[in-house]
Amino acid sequence: MSFASQALDLYDVFDCISIAGYIKKEFDSKYGNGWQCVVGSNFGCFFTHSKGTFIYFTLERLKFLIFKGAS
Repeated sequence: MSFASQALDLYDVFDCISIAGYIKKEFDSKYGNGWQCVVGSNFGCFFTHSKGTFIYFTLERLKFLIFKGAS
C-alpha cells in the first residue's frame, strides 16, 4: 500500500496508467521482475498468478490489483 500512496502523491488520481506503471516498477525493483499491476475503479480480470503473489486492495477511490504472473 505504501507504493500506491507514493504513486497517488506523484500522479493525478485519474492517471491510472502512470500509477500502475509506478507500482509495477517499484515491485519489479524490490521483489524481482514479472509483476503486473491494474489500477482503476471499474475493471474485470482473469489471470494466473504465482502462489503467494496476489494483492488486491482499495485506496481512496481506486482499486489496486497486483500480481506476479505464473510461467
